[in-house]
Amino acid sequence: MKCIFCFMFLIGFVVSAQQSNTTISGTITSEGKPVAFASIYVKSGIQGIDTDENGAYSLNVPLGEITLVVKYQGYLTQSKKITVTPGANQTINFSLTEDALGLDQIVVTATRNQITKKEAPVIVNVLTSKLFRATESISLADGLDYQPGVRVETNCQNCGFTQVRLNGLGGQYTQVLVNSRPVFSALNGVYGLEQIPVSIIDRVEVVRSGGSALFGSNAIAGTVNIITKEPVNNSWDISSYLGYIDGQTPDRVVNMNASIVNEALTTGVTVYGMYRNRGAYDANDDGFSEITELTNNSLGAKAFIKPNDNSKIGIDFTAINEYRRGGDQLDLSPQFTDVTEQLDHNTIFAGLDYELFNDARTNSLTAYVSVQNTDRGSYYGGLGGGRTHADSIAANNAFGSTKDMAVVAGVKFIHNFKNNDILITGIEYQMNDTKDVINGYNRLIDQTVNNYGLYGQYEWKPTERFTALLGARLDYVDVDGYYTIEDIESSSEVNETVLSPRITLLYNISDVIQFRGGYARGFRAPQAFNEDLHIASVGGEQSFVILSDDLESEFSNAFTASLNFTKTFNKTQANFLAEGFYTTLKNPFTIVSTGTPLPNGSILEETRNGEGAYVAGTNLELTVSPNSALFFQGGITIQKSVYKEDQLLFESDGSVVGEDDVILEEFPRSPNVYGFIMANWEMIDDLRLDVTANYTGTMVVPHIISDTGYMELVDTDDFFDMNIKLTYHFDPMDAFHVEVSGGVQNIFNSYQDDFDSGAGRDSTYIYGPNQPRTVYVGLKFGDF
Repeated sequence: MKCIFCFMFLIGFVVSAQQSNTTISGTITSEGKPVAFASIYVKSGIQGIDTDENGAYSLNVPLGEITLVVKYQGYLTQSKKITVTPGANQTINFSLTEDALGLDQIVVTATRNQITKKEAPVIVNVLTSKLFRATESISLADGLDYQPGVRVETNCQNCGFTQVRLNGLGGQYTQVLVNSRPVFSALNGVYGLEQIPVSIIDRVEVVRSGGSALFGSNAIAGTVNIITKEPVNNSWDISSYLGYIDGQTPDRVVNMNASIVNEALTTGVTVYGMYRNRGAYDANDDGFSEITELTNNSLGAKAFIKPNDNSKIGIDFTAINEYRRGGDQLDLSPQFTDVTEQLDHNTIFAGLDYELFNDARTNSLTAYVSVQNTDRGSYYGGLGGGRTHADSIAANNAFGSTKDMAVVAGVKFIHNFKNNDILITGIEYQMNDTKDVINGYNRLIDQTVNNYGLYGQYEWKPTERFTALLGARLDYVDVDGYYTIEDIESSSEVNETVLSPRITLLYNISDVIQFRGGYARGFRAPQAFNEDLHIASVGGEQSFVILSDDLESEFSNAFTASLNFTKTFNKTQANFLAEGFYTTLKNPFTIVSTGTPLPNGSILEETRNGEGAYVAGTNLELTVSPNSALFFQGGITIQKSVYKEDQLLFESDGSVVGEDDVILEEFPRSPNVYGFIMANWEMIDDLRLDVTANYTGTMVVPHIISDTGYMELVDTDDFFDMNIKLTYHFDPMDAFHVEVSGGVQNIFNSYQDDFDSGAGRDSTYIYGPNQPRTVYVGLKFGDF
C-alpha cells in the first residue's frame, strides 16, 4: 500500500512539474548562418539563456502565453508570442536581420544606463569601427565629424591643435568622456582628439545639446563618450597603413589588437597598441609646416572578471606617448629655429569599476574610480628670423613643462521598478590639478578644481508610447587658480553651488514616428587650462591668453526638439531625423586680442565675459539601407551662432591711425552650413567600396596681420572633402583572414590656399580640411 502511495505521489509530482514548466528549443540564424551567443529570454520573466556556438538554445519556460525575445548586438531585436501547454515541448527558430541603422544598438550616454538607441529619450549618434574603417581614420579626430551637428577643426599650423564643435559651439563647451568618466581634462582637450587611436576604440557615443544633469559642468554643447574595446571573444589582428600626404609626406601606422575570453565567459582581457610616424608637411613651400611632424606610441588593455553571477569587476588602462613638432628647420634643436612649437606628451588613463546586482536584476550598484595623468614637455619659441643676442636669450627661455592630473570617483545606484520606471542616483567627485610653467616668459598656470556632484534621474514610463526623463545635478565647484605672464597677474577663486536641471520627453506618435523634446541647463566656471589658453605664434612672437580678474561663470539654457521617422519597406530600412536646437549663453567666455605687447615682446590676449549669445539651427539626417550590401547616410546642419550684442574681438590701443576696434556679430570659425555623406557598397563577395565626404560652408575667420598686429576678418571659401576606399577580403585558411585596402582622401584636393608665410605668420589662420589629397594603402591580417 505504501509503495502504491509513493508511486501515485511521484506521478503527481511529475505532472505538477510538467504543468508549471516545459522546454522551448531551437536555433537562431542570420542569412542561414548560426548566431552564436545571442540572448533569448522571456519578456517580463526571469528565464533567459545565450545560444551556443552553433546558435542553438534550450530554455525552460512557464505555461501559458509568453513572449520570447531575441537580442544580439548588430541585429534587429525579434520577438514571438507563443502559447505553452503542459508536456508539449516546442521548437521555435529565429532568423535575425542585420540592424543596418543601429536602432537596437545598446548605448549608455543617453541615460547613464544601458538602453537601445530607439528607446533612448535623447538622440544618440554612434560611431563604430565600421565608420572608422570606411573613412580610414587613424585617430579620433579623423572620423568624429561624420554625423550631423559635429565639426572637427584644426586651429594651429605650428602644433596641429584640434577641437570638436557640437551644434555650433566651441570645443570648450563639449564634455569628452573616456569609458563614461570625465577624466579627459581641459589640457587633454587641446591635443587629445588626435592622440587617441581608433584601434583602441569600440565605439563613440555622441549626445548633442546639454547633458549637465548627468556628467557635470562642461556638457553645454553635448557629450562625446569614447568607449574602448572590451574582450568579447578570442581574436587577434595586426594592421598597417601607409599614406602620402600630397604625394610627398609619409604617414606610417601599425596597429595590434588581441583578446582572450574563457569558455565560461567569466574572465577576459583585450590588449591593443599603435605606432604612428608622420612627417611634417609644408603646403606653400615657405619652409614652415602646416601639418606637424608626429610620433605616437599607444598601448592599452581592458579586462573583466565575474566573481559570481551578480557581480563584475572591470579594469582599463591606456598609455599614450606622443611627440609633435611644427615650424621650420625641424632637424635643428628648437632654440636655433625661427619658429617652433614642440610638445612631448606622456599620458596615462586608468579606471576600476565594480558592479553588483541582485538576483532579479532590479537593483544595481556601481562604484568606480578613474585617473588621468599627463606629463608634458613643451617649447613655444618664435624669433621672427632674428639672430640678435636678445633673440637667443628669448629662444632659450621658451622651454616649458606641464603636469596635469584628473581624478573621478563615484557611486551610482539604479533601481528598476515593476512598472518599468527607472531611478538613477549617484554621487561623484571630480578633481583636476594643472601646473603649466614657462620660466623664460614668467608664465605660470597653477590651478586646482574640485567638483562635488550629486545627481538624480527618474525615467517615467506611464505608457508604452510615452517616456519622461526628469533629472538634476547639484554641483559644488571650488576653483583655486593663479595665472601670470611677465608682470601681469590674475587669479580665479570660485566657490559656488549650481543646480542643473534636465527634462527630456519621448513620445511614440506611431510605430514609425517618434517625437523627442528636452531642456537642460549648464554652466562653466572660470578656469584654465583649455583651448582658449593655447599658445599661438603671431608675427614671430608668442600670444598668451590670460583670464580677466572679474571673469564670471558662464551659464546656458539648451532646448531641443526632433522628429524621427523609421520604417522598413520590404527589405529596405530607412530613417529620417529632423532636429531643432536653441541654446542661449549668459556671460559667454570670449577672447579679446588687445594687441598690447608684453615686456618680452609677446602679445597679450584676455578672456572676458561677453554680452550674451545664442546658437540656433536644424540637424537633418537620412539613412537608407536597401539590403545588407548597400548603405547610405547623409546629414546637414543649418545654424547660426550669434552674439546678442556686437562682440569686441580686437581692442585697438589707438596708437595707429585708422586702426579701429574689430567688432563681430556672429561667432568666428562657425559656418552656417556643414554636413557629411557616407556610402558603403559590397560590390561582390569580399570586395567593398566606401565613399565618404564632408562639406564645410563659408565662415568668418580672424586673421592677425603680422606686420602691424592688426586684425582683419576673412570670409572663407567653402570646402568639399571627399574620400574613396576599396577593400578586398580573403581567407587563406580557417581562422586566418586578410584584408587589403587602398584609397584616396580628399580626392579633389579641397584645401586652404592662402596660408600665411614665413616666421611672422599668424599660426592660428588655418581652416578647412585637415589635410590635402592623400593616397594610401593598408593591410590587415589575423583572426578577426
